[in-house]
Amino acid sequence: MASNDSGRRTYVYAGLAGETAPGRMVNDRLYRMADGDGRWEQLTNGLPESPAVRDIAVHPHQPDIVYAATQDGPYRSTDRGDSWEKVNVPDHRRTSWSVLFHPWDPDVMFAGYDSCEIYRSVDAGDSWRQLPVSVRFPEVTTGPGSNPAKRVLMMAASVANPSDVYGAVEVGGIIRSTDGGESWENLSHGQYLNDDYVDMHGVLCSTLKPEVVITIARAGIFRSEDKGDHWSNVPVEPLNVKGQTYCRCITETPGDPRTIWVAGGANFQSDMGALFRSTDGGASFERVDMGFVPTSTIFGLAFDRREPSHMFCATNAGDVYASKDSGDTWSVHPLPDGASQVYSLACG
Repeated sequence: MASNDSGRRTYVYAGLAGETAPGRMVNDRLYRMADGDGRWEQLTNGLPESPAVRDIAVHPHQPDIVYAATQDGPYRSTDRGDSWEKVNVPDHRRTSWSVLFHPWDPDVMFAGYDSCEIYRSVDAGDSWRQLPVSVRFPEVTTGPGSNPAKRVLMMAASVANPSDVYGAVEVGGIIRSTDGGESWENLSHGQYLNDDYVDMHGVLCSTLKPEVVITIARAGIFRSEDKGDHWSNVPVEPLNVKGQTYCRCITETPGDPRTIWVAGGANFQSDMGALFRSTDGGASFERVDMGFVPTSTIFGLAFDRREPSHMFCATNAGDVYASKDSGDTWSVHPLPDGASQVYSLACG
């Protein structure tokens, strides 16, 4: 069984969820697997009765501490998922979609909700304050059946410029704060392709080049070299009839900021998943040959911080893949029968 440097086992967490639009499928449950074990266990103690887990965040230095973003707001575990407690964010009937530990100071945390709400904690998650996000998106169009919930799907903060914080809004665009969250601006212009609306799924602040920000969307990958003031499209192998690739998750390899991974597929729900890798800090991406083609869109990516060659990805349909050699070869660890709608994956 794999373990970290302190002799303790490493866990992989997978959360099931779904869309909040009327009529969309929603699953629930949170699972944990010890790396190297292959057996999934369902976590329930202290969580809502049916937890729809849309994000999971493991403390970067204290893996005992894990956060799960649910339909009832964030929950926290201090024993690696054995038990949970509701985080002290005011209950206001909003769904939480993302949790971020600030890379400069993990006692500073952000929680993203739908309706473009963001809360911040400066005391390691004990208390939270809603930030004044007043950004509006007049130029964003929504198609029939789309969800205009303006949910903050992912957040990122800069190591080099700690006051710079970004949010990826679905459907809405990219927002930026340069004062730690006290004020925000819309950076959506320049992230359109074809006739698509600005449906953003993720954002990453480069630790290689402090001015570089990379975002992912239903329409592909975009890159800025001036902290989001201007954007260019980064070409990737097209996987759907619109000549685009649906991108769902982005992350840097721990300790190797030149290597960036993006997960996605043909569409939101499709019969084709794919991984893309950059070895030049996000200037270009190539599709990774996994030795097989996942049969549904890949929604999650996670790394073992202590052993970055150990990585994991998860498809929306419930397959979790593990690699011990930086993505060269993979083994499959499917979730229990019926466990689909995987929205979140974490490791620690």
